[in-house]
Amino acid sequence: VQLQASGGGLVQAGDSLRLSCAASGRTVSIYYMGWFRQAPGNEREFVAAIKWRGGSTYYADSVKGRFTISRDNAENTLYLQMNSLKPEDTAVYYCGAGRGAYLNKDVYGWQSAYDYWGQGTQVTVSS
Repeated sequence: VQLQASGGGLVQAGDSLRLSCAASGRTVSIYYMGWFRQAPGNEREFVAAIKWRGGSTYYADSVKGRFTISRDNAENTLYLQMNSLKPEDTAVYYCGAGRGAYLNKDVYGWQSAYDYWGQGTQVTVSS
């Protein structure tokens, strides 16, 4: 599976941005996908995840109510709609995909649960 993230850019605080992640290859093996981000000097952190077939979603507390994760199964594309952006949202955003059928939803927040990663797209929010 190959993942290609896009949609990053420079915006002002309060603006919106939509990230996309196109999946190709053996996409039938994907069970869930997610977004992580990494700010300079920080570790990569979980942002949001979605089950590919059922559509259940999971969010980090820091983005709940502002970000929305969604997917288009027909187009094999993952999205992250980011509203009310804050300077602290500035980071490189990575999309990931996993194959495991986990019962514990906490797993979707673990980097180690993802088998494939995209190259990252930069999001910069100015104050």
